[in-house]
Amino acid sequence: MKDLTYKTLKEAGYHGYLLEDGKEKVIQFGEGNFLRGFVDDFIDIMNEKSGFDAKVAVVQPIPEGRACMLNNQEGLYTLYLRGREGNEIKDERRIISCISRGIDPYTEFDSFLDLAANDDIEFIISNTTEAGIIYDETCSLQDEPPASFPAKLTRLLYERFMRSSGGKGYIILSCELIDDNGKYLKDAVLKHSKDWELGSEFREWIHEENIFCSTLVDRIVTGYPSESAEKLHRENGYKDDFLDTAEYFGLWVIEGPDDIGRRIPFDKAGLPVIVTDDHKPYKIRKVRILNGAHTSMVPVALLYGETIVRDSMQNEDIGRFVRDLITEEVIPTIPLCGDQLNNFARDVFDRFENPFIDHKLEDISLNSISKWTARVKPALKDFVFEYDILPVHIVFSFAALIAFYKKGNIRDSKEVIEFFEKAGKYDDNKELLEDFMGNEKFFGEDLREIKSFGELTQQYLDQIEQMGMKEALRLFLKEQNNGMD
Repeated sequence: MKDLTYKTLKEAGYHGYLLEDGKEKVIQFGEGNFLRGFVDDFIDIMNEKSGFDAKVAVVQPIPEGRACMLNNQEGLYTLYLRGREGNEIKDERRIISCISRGIDPYTEFDSFLDLAANDDIEFIISNTTEAGIIYDETCSLQDEPPASFPAKLTRLLYERFMRSSGGKGYIILSCELIDDNGKYLKDAVLKHSKDWELGSEFREWIHEENIFCSTLVDRIVTGYPSESAEKLHRENGYKDDFLDTAEYFGLWVIEGPDDIGRRIPFDKAGLPVIVTDDHKPYKIRKVRILNGAHTSMVPVALLYGETIVRDSMQNEDIGRFVRDLITEEVIPTIPLCGDQLNNFARDVFDRFENPFIDHKLEDISLNSISKWTARVKPALKDFVFEYDILPVHIVFSFAALIAFYKKGNIRDSKEVIEFFEKAGKYDDNKELLEDFMGNEKFFGEDLREIKSFGELTQQYLDQIEQMGMKEALRLFLKEQNNGMD
């Protein structure tokens, strides 16, 4: 079977959109599944719908990359977007043609530096994983290339500064999954510029001619479909080593100046991109609604007998519990307008029921205590502060987490595992909760100080252990119904 190339597509009579020739306007650090299933998809759509006509030069960030393989396919690959949108099931295939070439800086260092001479390039995009934005003091200006991503970027920026005589820089969009990713990337670049003694004029140029944007990315990219790849190759009539799959939903929040939206035609292409002066409320929205729903759902659903997210949401009891928890107790704590939050929550619930993704509850349960502290505790505290009552769904879920961990189903830190291994020494749940909720190493504070939290947690924990999750949850939901009458 022939490899995917422009010639192969023409021979096969492909009539979909392709951009075979265009100006390189984007440098992309990273050739992995996520960027190809998210950012490059957006760029390809802008090329088709808004005349962006941008090609992407992809830089391989580590020695064990696949730039050469990408070039064998002339930068082409097939992307499948699959999921729910309301009551509609989406299963779309698109050939992405925005990538011009892959560059391996470990074997093509001069080609890497020559990117700095191209005045058409305005944007640098990166996703080098959470471990990618690190400051490595061992990196040197003389390295070809420097090992870390921030050091490579510093070297490229310095080349641009020298070749343009202090001319225009770049808009840099960091997609790594860390808080304030753009800020930390800029800090690392400035450290390298100082260590390498590149001069104050270069540092001023970094500040004045370059924009480092912190961004929030939201799309589940499931990557190469190993089990169905051969079938898809046969259906398509070509072999594609870069097949990529992702959910249909996507959202990109970019913190930066308004003119970014004018320089990159997201709106004209109808893409789900928000340019804002503060991305943090959107970060809070994602963490509390999407991640918080996962964390709150998992112990309840596992003790109920479910194994994957989709089945849990389609379970009448669990689905209602999760929806009510988010709409009644989490959304009121987030500083964004209600319509935005309700629409986002609806999208999250659709994503949870994606028929193409079997998201295992057990996988989400990893490190549940630290996840609860980061994702759920802030909503609990804000709700109590705002309304002076406890959010009962959140408390019930917290009790379920303790019941789940008491059974020994623990994939957590050493300290958490050791605590629950000794849970049998307590005479009752009241004693256990006294020590557990008072452990500031687990929660960053003493949870016993939250009025009535311990007492209500014990009530729900006792019910779960005495009745089993199914009956305890149904009793809880019935009580909430009665309370609304």
